[in-house]
Amino acid sequence: MSQRTWPRALVAWTVFAVALLVRIVHLLQIRRAPFFSVLMGDSHGYDAWAQRIAAGEWLGHEVFYQAPLYPYFLGVVYTVAGRDLLLVRLVQIVIGSASCALLALAVDRLLSRPDAPDEGRRAGLIAGLMLALYAPAIFFDGLLQKSVLDVFFVCLALLIVATVETAEHAEHAEKNKVPNKSLRSLRSLRLSRWWALGLTMGGLALTRENALALIAVLLLWAAFAPWNQRRVGAQGARAVAAFLIGLAVVLVPVAARNAYVGGGFFVTTSQFGPNFYIGNNRNADGTYQSLRFGRGAPEFERQDATDLAERTVGRSLSPGEVSSFWTDRALDFITSEPARWLRLMARKFALLWNATEMLDTESQEAHAEWSWPLRLGGIVGHFGVLVPLALLGAIVTWPMRQRLWILYALIAVYAASVLLFYVFARYRYPLAPLLIVFAAAALASPRKALADPRILVPVAAVAVFVNWPLLSKTLMRAVTETNLAVALQAEGRLDDAAGHYQRAIALQPDYAPAYNNLGTALRAKGRLDEAIAAYHRALELRPEYGDAHYNLANALTDAGRPREAASHFQIALQTMRGSADVHNNLGIALMAESRTTEALAEFRAAVALDPESPVSHRNLADALASAKQYDLAVAEFRRAAQLDRTGAAAYDLGSLLLELDRTEDAIAAFRASLKQAPQSAQTHNNLGIALGIQGRLDEAIGHFEQALKIQPGFADAEKNLALARDARRRTR
Repeated sequence: MSQRTWPRALVAWTVFAVALLVRIVHLLQIRRAPFFSVLMGDSHGYDAWAQRIAAGEWLGHEVFYQAPLYPYFLGVVYTVAGRDLLLVRLVQIVIGSASCALLALAVDRLLSRPDAPDEGRRAGLIAGLMLALYAPAIFFDGLLQKSVLDVFFVCLALLIVATVETAEHAEHAEKNKVPNKSLRSLRSLRLSRWWALGLTMGGLALTRENALALIAVLLLWAAFAPWNQRRVGAQGARAVAAFLIGLAVVLVPVAARNAYVGGGFFVTTSQFGPNFYIGNNRNADGTYQSLRFGRGAPEFERQDATDLAERTVGRSLSPGEVSSFWTDRALDFITSEPARWLRLMARKFALLWNATEMLDTESQEAHAEWSWPLRLGGIVGHFGVLVPLALLGAIVTWPMRQRLWILYALIAVYAASVLLFYVFARYRYPLAPLLIVFAAAALASPRKALADPRILVPVAAVAVFVNWPLLSKTLMRAVTETNLAVALQAEGRLDDAAGHYQRAIALQPDYAPAYNNLGTALRAKGRLDEAIAAYHRALELRPEYGDAHYNLANALTDAGRPREAASHFQIALQTMRGSADVHNNLGIALMAESRTTEALAEFRAAVALDPESPVSHRNLADALASAKQYDLAVAEFRRAAQLDRTGAAAYDLGSLLLELDRTEDAIAAFRASLKQAPQSAQTHNNLGIALGIQGRLDEAIGHFEQALKIQPGFADAEKNLALARDARRRTR
C-alpha cells in the first residue's frame, strides 16, 4: 500500500461507507423487533425529555440529573422533523459512521513515521474498519442512547490530539526554516486546534460526565508535553488558555443554567453522589443496583435518591445536599471496610475488561437475535479480543511512547473514572476507540508483533483474564425481556407484556423481578389468583423484595383477604420506609378488619409523610368518621378538598356533612365538587337531596333531572325525583 494508492481522504471515505452500509443493514433488520418503537429505560426518558424540549421547554425547571446534550440533540431533531424514531436512528448511524472515519484519520496521524509512511495509513484503515464492524458500536448506534455522541467526541478528540501532536513536532522541526510571519500563522493555527479540543471535551462532558477526568489529563499534556518544554513558557500558557476557553464556551452556560434553576453549582449534573454510592456500598457487586430493588428505571432514580435521603435526614434537601448525602454514605463504607471495598474494586476491574457486555436496559444479545451484523460482529468484536490485541499493540508501539503517552494516560484515567462508580457496557464503551488505536497497530505490523515470542506470554495471560466468564448472557436477555414487558405494560399492552415476562422467566427461572412484574400485569387483567401466585414465587426467590410484598398485599386486598394483605404491607414497610402509599394501603386493609385505631395510626403516618396528598387526607377523614370523630373528619375532608382537583374529596365532605344534618355546609361542598366534576350524577343527586331537605324543591328537581340526564336509569335519582315532584304538588 502506498500513499499515492490510498490517500487519507480515500481511507476515510472507505471506512465511512463500510460503517454506514453495515449500520443500514442492522437498522433495516431491527425495524421488525418489538424494541424498535417501544422505548425502555434511559431511551424512554430521553425521548420524553426531548419531546418537552421540542414543545418549547428549552430551559427546564430543575438541575440536570442526567447528561443533557443527547436529549437536546433529540429535541432539535424533533423540532425540525417531528418525532420520527427511524429518522433519529438514521442520523445516529451517520454520526457513528463518521466516528469510524475520524478514528481512521487519527490513527493514521498518530502512527505515521518518516521511515515508514505507509504503516500509519494501513493502521488507520484497520482502526476505522475495526470500529465500523465492532459489534457494540453497531448496537449503540442503533439505540436512542447518548453513546453514539460519546464515541463521536472521543474520536474527534483523538483526531485533534493527533493533529496537535504531529503539528507541534513539525513546527519544532521547521521553526528555524520558515519566516517569522509563517511561524506566527502556524502558532495561530495551533491555538485554534487547542480551542477546538476544548469545545470537543466540553461536548463529551455533557454526554459522559466522568469524562471530566480526561480534561485534567489534557491540561497536563498541554502544559508538560515534551514539545512544550522546548517552547517559550508564554506559548504553552496560550495553549492551555485556548483549551480552557473552548471548554468554558460549552460548560459555563450549563453551569449557569443549573445555578439559575436549582440554586447550586453543578458543572453538568447532580447525580455524582447516588452513582458513587451505587458503586461503593456493602451490597454492591460492581454493576448497577438500583437504590430500591426493582426500581432501576430513570423516572425512579432521582425520586428514590431524593426520597431516601430526605427520609433519613428528616427534612427537604437540595440536589447538592442529596448528592452529598450519598457521597458521605459511600465514603463511610470505604473508610470503615477498606478490605471489602478493595475486593469490590478488584471485581469492578475484572468486569471493566471482561469480554461480556454488561447491559444497562437492553442487552446486545437480545438485539443480535434480529440482526446478523451483530451476530457476526459479536464473534470477534468484543473486549475479549480487543484488549489482548491492544496490549500487543502497546508493546509494538513502545518505541513511540513519547508521542503516545497521552493515550496511555487517557485510557488509565478513563478506566479509573469508571471504576469509581460501576460497570456498564455503555460506560466503558468510550475506551474502545482508544484501545483500537493500539490493536490496529498490532494488526498493521503482524511480523513486528510476532517477532519476539516472549511478547505473547503476557498477551495470552490477559486474553485468559478478560475472557473468564463473570456475567450471564442469559440473565441479561431475561432482564431485557422484562424491561421490554414493563414498557409494553405502560402502554396498556398487557397481553404482550405478559408474554415477554413469561419469556424472561423461561430464560432465567430464578429472576424475581420478572415474576413480580408478571403479577402486576395479571392483576391489571383481573386474574388475581394467578397474580398472587406470581408474587409468591417472586418472594420465594427474594424474601426481602419490598415491592413484591407491596404488590402482593394490594392483590390480596382486591381478593378480599385483608388480614393477609396487612401482614405483607407491614413487611413492605421494612424496606420501603417512609412510603405514604404503603401506609395508606395498610390502613385500608386494617379498616377492612375493623382495626380502626391501628388504621388511624397508618393514615396519620401517610399524612405526615405526604402532607400535600388528597388521598392521604381523605383516607384519614374516612377513618375518623368511622371512629365517630366527626369534627376531626370534617377538618381532614376540608383539607383534602383544598388539595384535590377531581371533586371527589369535596363530594365526600358534602356526604358527611349531610349525614351530620349540616345541610347548608353540605350544599356548599356539593357545589364545590360540581365545579370540578360537573358530570357527576351522584353529586347532582346528593345536592338535590340536600336542597330538598331545605324545601328548595325546584332546585332539587333540577339536579335530580340533571343526574338522570347524565346517567339514565339512575334508580336513586329516579326515586328522589318522584318524591320531590310529589312533595312539590302537595305544597301547591
